[in-house]
Amino acid sequence: MLGAPTTADLRPAGAAAATADLPHALAHVRADLAAACGPPRPAHLPPLAPSGEAVRTLTPGQRPARNAVRRRIPARRPHTAATTAGQLVYAVGDVHGRYDLFVELVERLAADAAANALGRQPVLVLLGDYVDRGPDSALVLEALVQLPRAADWRVVALKGNHEQALLRFVAEPQLSAQWLGFGGAATLASYGVAPPAEAEGTAGLVRARDELLAAMPAAHLHRLQTLETLAVVGDYAFVHAGVAPGVPLEDQHENDLLWIRDEFLGKGAGGKGGAGTPPAAGFTPTGHVIVHGHTWTGPRVALTPQRIGLDTGAYETGVLSAVRLDGAAVAVLQVGAVPLPEPEPAPAAPAEPAPVIGGWTPVARPTDFTRGLGYAPA
Repeated sequence: MLGAPTTADLRPAGAAAATADLPHALAHVRADLAAACGPPRPAHLPPLAPSGEAVRTLTPGQRPARNAVRRRIPARRPHTAATTAGQLVYAVGDVHGRYDLFVELVERLAADAAANALGRQPVLVLLGDYVDRGPDSALVLEALVQLPRAADWRVVALKGNHEQALLRFVAEPQLSAQWLGFGGAATLASYGVAPPAEAEGTAGLVRARDELLAAMPAAHLHRLQTLETLAVVGDYAFVHAGVAPGVPLEDQHENDLLWIRDEFLGKGAGGKGGAGTPPAAGFTPTGHVIVHGHTWTGPRVALTPQRIGLDTGAYETGVLSAVRLDGAAVAVLQVGAVPLPEPEPAPAAPAEPAPVIGGWTPVARPTDFTRGLGYAPA
């Protein structure tokens, strides 16, 4: 049982009461994470082998100019399985305000790392979209602040499109009314701020922004402003939404990394950053496997040879997902309303010609069609 009251528990007394009790709720986050991560590593044990330069991060706005000399990300060796270059890596999908599931998943990962680290410092990559839609965005951001202090992990927190939208609301509230409609109102409520009524117009948006900044700890805003955009470990590249197919990782456009969907998933061609056609070896010229969130279709993780999709719609399905990458091994870890394993497909029966019955030919229906076979004229 988690110690922190949720903002949903605080809301019935009104927004003012939620704001007054928010420091009390945030104070419990450190204790929750300490309990989830377990006791600190004993001092008499040798220190964990640090991940060091095995983890590379790249933020488009901080990279050298195109004509400057820079170190390219090495390509994956052809015809070999993707590996983590000896690192133990965990990646977590979109949290969207589900603090309860996030703490439960941290506890699961901590236990798993204790069994698999073997003296290595685990790398934890969070794929973004920590806020909006779910009830406890404020507690999730506090967890992002506290997590590096609670666990002996290298924590890499990536920016999602919802964090970008929140930061834009802070900078330009009068231009950010749309954010309230796709989850921002829940984030405001988690800080005890009443979302503006439509009748308030831009004045209401500015009022809500000012109240949000008054309620939000400075550490939360700093964490939002310092999120990474892209991380690379071995043959894996970690981003929030995906990549523009065919574009080198160093040349990806931030809008693609945060927002791309159809172009990345094969329903179109080209991205906002000027994507080309994906090469046969993968989404990028270097052949990295892309680990991402942003797009979900249900409570199951998407595993393909070229990408791993970890968004399982936690705010709606109640399932939060992660993956363990260790060498060439891949394992999915989930908490919440985890779906049962998919059954093994039954062996296909030999094809037989359809019999003709009284001048009518049976037409096969899907297996879940319970009213028997239909018939069509021969």
